[in-house]
Amino acid sequence: MLRKVVGLRAFWLAGALLLIGSRVAWAGASSAPQAMHIMEGFLPPFWAALWFAVAIPFWVLGFARIRRLVAAKPEIRLLLGLAGAFTFVLSALKIPSVTGSSSHPTGTGLGAILFGPLEMAILGTIALLFQALLLAHGGLTTLGANAVSMAIVGPLVAFGIWRSLQGRLPQGWVVFLAAALADLVTYVVTSIQLALAYPDAVSGFLAAFAKFGAIFAVTQIPLAISEGILTVLIFQALRSSAPDELRSLGLQGA
Repeated sequence: MLRKVVGLRAFWLAGALLLIGSRVAWAGASSAPQAMHIMEGFLPPFWAALWFAVAIPFWVLGFARIRRLVAAKPEIRLLLGLAGAFTFVLSALKIPSVTGSSSHPTGTGLGAILFGPLEMAILGTIALLFQALLLAHGGLTTLGANAVSMAIVGPLVAFGIWRSLQGRLPQGWVVFLAAALADLVTYVVTSIQLALAYPDAVSGFLAAFAKFGAIFAVTQIPLAISEGILTVLIFQALRSSAPDELRSLGLQGA
């Protein structure tokens, strides 16, 4: 009975997050069409194809991991939906930054902590695909690049921090650092992607990377701090409402 109540809470929370995110994203698309992930057609074909090639192995492994996880622990399906909805909502909060891109929270740290980086590669890419197809955020040609930065590298960093700092810092601080640094590293990778595609005419890649990174940092540092705090609050709420599910995922102290 308790699990049914927890499941209903998670279901309604995921639905509310999706509804709020849809409204935010539609508003953003209508008022600021330039505010998005690296947008459709912005990357040259070579770089767009390269980032797809990098992303595909993670998608294959992530899909297999999710299938095995759901088959072994079907009770965590709603938590998967919640993690995906959380990523969708936060990554829909766009703040225009560099031409052709934007700053926004990513929301991938929570899913990386709960399930792992490979699973989050799928959840994050689904959020990106949904935004590209229906909300004019990002694009299909740049899906690989956006997935590498937000759905692959960010979760890898979050998971690494979560695993390496367990027992060395209070759990709340570990969650905060994992989520905030996953957010920040996403924009480091995005800056690298843009600098590789559009190096400075005089100083090349390094100057372009410094330029893109400096512009992103103005909005991304406070966003990363805010995302870290929000992720701590969500994680604490899950510890109270779904302790059995968290323990089944191997999260100690849940």
